[in-house]
Amino acid sequence: MNRTALELKRVSFVYDGNPVPVLDNADLAVNYGEVTLLSGYSGSGKSTVLSLFCGIIPNVAQGTLSGVVKVDGKDIAGLPMSVLSRKVGVVLQNAENQIIQDKVEDEIAFGCENLAKSPEDTAAAIDNACRALKLDKTWSTKTLSGGQKQRLITAATLAMGQKIMILDEPLANLDKAGTRLLMGALRSLAKSGYAVLVVEHRLDMVLDYVDRVFAIDGGKINEISDTDSYLRAQAASISDDHEAGATSGDVVFALREVGCRLSRRDILKSVSFDIRRGERVLLLGENGCGKTTLMRLIARLIRPSSGRIDQYLGKGFGSGRAGRKWFGKVGVVYQNPNYQLFMPTVRKEIAFGAKDPATAEKIAEKFELTDIMDRHPQSLSEGQKRRVSVAAVLATQPEVLILDEPTVGQDYRNLKKLVSNINAWHRESGGTLICVTHDLRCAAALCDKAVLIKDGVAAETGGKELAERYFGIGENPERE
Repeated sequence: MNRTALELKRVSFVYDGNPVPVLDNADLAVNYGEVTLLSGYSGSGKSTVLSLFCGIIPNVAQGTLSGVVKVDGKDIAGLPMSVLSRKVGVVLQNAENQIIQDKVEDEIAFGCENLAKSPEDTAAAIDNACRALKLDKTWSTKTLSGGQKQRLITAATLAMGQKIMILDEPLANLDKAGTRLLMGALRSLAKSGYAVLVVEHRLDMVLDYVDRVFAIDGGKINEISDTDSYLRAQAASISDDHEAGATSGDVVFALREVGCRLSRRDILKSVSFDIRRGERVLLLGENGCGKTTLMRLIARLIRPSSGRIDQYLGKGFGSGRAGRKWFGKVGVVYQNPNYQLFMPTVRKEIAFGAKDPATAEKIAEKFELTDIMDRHPQSLSEGQKRRVSVAAVLATQPEVLILDEPTVGQDYRNLKKLVSNINAWHRESGGTLICVTHDLRCAAALCDKAVLIKDGVAAETGGKELAERYFGIGENPERE
């Protein structure tokens, strides 16, 4: 029997200012030599559990805590985070908020140096971590894609060498290859004696890598006995709930030989294709291929280094960066929701750009946000933040909706609800959808037209079948 690395015994916790307990007499045991998955709906308390083990609770996040929290067999009550950090490696949500250095090498070295590793050991750890997660240590962190940033913060934690690793949504923004790479690395660590605790919503992608599964619901944590059935039930592809092809035929964006160079690196070289009114366009490609850059170009957040993007949404927008009038027509949901959540409550966030209060209330109901309307957006889970950011943009009733990884952090139920709401907007408005997602469960349900970005160009353009082929939808899953 494997030794216990992390343990909760009869733990209850209530955040200050929130009368509802997140944990209620909860028990959990995570063993060395295993990959353990903690599942549950968005906002159920998964991140709270991880915060207990790494000392964020009660040292940073305040609330009322009872019960026993153990790390490596020892009660951690009263231990500072600096002591826990030598035993527990942590990969938190939102990679962008955790990267502080300008180079990949320096970012990975930072944690090693804080643990007083020798220069020789640090150099070896950097090389090993970069090799394991296919990173170039000379890369600038400012030009990394969301998926590459996710691999980087994981690599930085791996390099530190703690025997207990906890990861909160580590597959966020990762493509299929990156997912297999990361989960394979975690699987290898567990086999060598590490304890690995993962919180993840993309259950289809962890199916073949986990040893035990726990689900949190109503403050309780229960082990799932039939893990295969549980995981597969939440891994099915979501079907398209309305007919495709409701396009006018009119071009709204014409991309002609578009290139973009950032920090002396050619992200895009020569991208050419059309986007027509009413299309649902899915941008495909590996992490780092330039999908997010392309979306920012279309949204006029940045300008191309070469080529041009002609828009046919109307006159009076000028030729430079977008202004208020432009964003009255073009709604953008960023990969990082913290960039667009700035109001003091969810209610005010959704109402800010809404056509009228009734529209805001209706959108909130559709996204089942009514019970958190008076909370500060920054107090929400990452999954809740993303739903609020999508709801707030839809409340503006845009003609064009641009979504960059909108499904990250969504449990299966909320994922289906999110897809349905996006498609309802498309059906009712006749608007144009441009989306990036690495979640194969919903890709085909958001797609009429797919564009594959590879080697800086639009390598292939097709319909739903291209998305299905790219994601391997309908194929038998490979067992690792």
